[in-house]
Amino acid sequence: MASNDAPARSAWSGKWAFILAAAASAVGLGNMWRFPYLAAKYGGGTFLLTYLVLVFTLGISLLLLETALGRLTGQSAIGAFKQFGKKYAIIGVLASIVPFIIVPYYSIIGGWVTKYTAAYVFEGPAALADGGNFFTGFITSNVESFLWMFVFMAIVFVVVARGVKGGIEKANLFMMPALIVVAVGIAAYTLTMPGALEGAAYYLVPDFSKFSPELVISALGQMFYSLSLAMGIMITYGSYLDKKSSLTQSVVRIGGFDIGVSFLAGLMIVPAAFVAMGSGDAVAAKSGPSLMFVILPEVFAQMGGAAQFVGFLFFLLVLFAALTSGISLMETCVSIVQDGAKWSRKKALIAVMAFIVVTGSLVNLGYNGLSFIEPLGAGTTMLDFFDFISNSVLMPIVALLTCIFVGWVVKPKLIVREVTLSGPFKLEKAWTIMIKYVAPVLVTVILVAFVAAQFGLFKM
Repeated sequence: MASNDAPARSAWSGKWAFILAAAASAVGLGNMWRFPYLAAKYGGGTFLLTYLVLVFTLGISLLLLETALGRLTGQSAIGAFKQFGKKYAIIGVLASIVPFIIVPYYSIIGGWVTKYTAAYVFEGPAALADGGNFFTGFITSNVESFLWMFVFMAIVFVVVARGVKGGIEKANLFMMPALIVVAVGIAAYTLTMPGALEGAAYYLVPDFSKFSPELVISALGQMFYSLSLAMGIMITYGSYLDKKSSLTQSVVRIGGFDIGVSFLAGLMIVPAAFVAMGSGDAVAAKSGPSLMFVILPEVFAQMGGAAQFVGFLFFLLVLFAALTSGISLMETCVSIVQDGAKWSRKKALIAVMAFIVVTGSLVNLGYNGLSFIEPLGAGTTMLDFFDFISNSVLMPIVALLTCIFVGWVVKPKLIVREVTLSGPFKLEKAWTIMIKYVAPVLVTVILVAFVAAQFGLFKM
C-alpha cells in the first residue's frame, strides 16, 4: 500500500528497537502519577486487576490495529487513512491534531519534573516539603517555569534531531532499562518503611466490594491514555517497522511493559503515601499533580538521611518516563509534517520545534500572565483545557472512527493479512469481534463519561 513516490522513511534497526520505542511511548507521566492515584481511589487491587484485563483485551487489540495500519501503508496517520480515499483523511487529521496539542503542555509538566530532579540536588528535600508553597511559587513564576520547560524541550529536540536510529533508539536503550532498575529499587526501599506493607496489601489484594462502573471507566481512560492510542504514534512507529517482525508478539510485549511500569509505580507511590496519610481514601484525595509534587516530597522528607537520594532518584525516574513519551510525541509530529508537506526531515523538525516553543509558552502563561483565562470554569487553566480536548474528546473520537473504518469500511481482513505476513494470527476471530463490536461501545462509553464528568453530569 505504500506509495512509490513517498519520501524516504526512517526505519527501526530491528523488532526490539520498535518494541522499546513503543513501550517508551506508552510509559510516561500517566504511569508515574495518574495510575497510582487511580488505583488508590478505586480499591487498589480491584483497579489493578481490571486494568490488567482491559490492557490485554481492548488495549492490545487497538495497538495491533494501529501498528498494522502504519506498517501496511508506510505512512503516518494522515497518509495512512488517505491511501484508502481522500474522504477518509479526516480520521488521520484528527489523530494528528492530538500530539500537536499534547506536546506543548506535556513539555510544561516535563519542565516541572526536570526542576524537581535538579532541586533535590541543589536545594535539598526540606525546601520541597513545605506543603505546596514551593510548587505553587515555581509554576506561577514568570521566569523559572519557562526556563525549565525550555530545558525539557531542548533534551527532546536533541534526541529527535538525531533521528530514529541515532537518537530515539539509543535514548530508549539507556532510559528504559534505567527506569525499570530505579523503579524496582525505590519500590523495594519504600516497602521497608513503617506502615508501607499495609499500603502494599491494599494495592495488591482485590476488594471486589469496591468494583463499580466508575472504576471500569477510569481504568478504560487510563489504559487509553497510557498506551498512546488514537494519537498517531503507533501508526507512525508501525510505518518504520519491517515486514518480518511479528506484530502480535510486539504488541503483547508493549502491553506488558506498560503494565509492568504502572505496577511498579503503584508499588512505589501507594505504600509511600499510606506511610504519610494512612489510607487509600486520603491518597485519592490528593490526586493529580499535588500527589507527585506536594505529597511525595513530604513522604521523602520523612526518610532522614536517605531523603535527598531517594527523592532525586524518584524524580529522575519520572523524568526518564516523561522524556520517553515526549520524544515519541515529538517524533510523530515531525513525521506527520514530513509526510504531509513532503518536506525534508530537517525542515519538518524546525517547523515543529517552533510550533511547540510558541504554543508551550502560551499555555504556560496560563499559570501567570494569562491566569485570568479559565476555559473550563473557575480554577482551571489552559493546560487543563488542552488536556481535556486531547485526552477526553479527540482521542476517543479518533479511536471510534478508526474502529468503524477498519471494522466496517475496509474490513478487518485487510489488517489480518498484514498481521499474518509475519506469523500466524491465532486470535483473529476474537480480535475481529473486539474491533467491530466491543471496542466501539467501550470507546463511546469513555467519550460520554469523560465529557459528562467535565460538565458535572457524571461523578468520577
